[in-house]
Amino acid sequence: MTALARPTDGRMIGGVCAALARRFGTSATTMRVIFLVSCLLPGPQFLLYLALWILLPSEDKAARQAW
Repeated sequence: MTALARPTDGRMIGGVCAALARRFGTSATTMRVIFLVSCLLPGPQFLLYLALWILLPSEDKAARQAW
């Protein structure tokens, strides 16, 4: 498994689904569909997405911090 960071390529909005897809070894499209379907269920999915967008570092920032 890779580190959890928002990629600089393959983003749609914030890169959260792309980051989760890389982390769990699935395609970004699959993760986006799972997220959209989960939004039909009750719960704070949208707020969780926003929190991950804010908290997850961008891939280029994570690479700079590793040095």
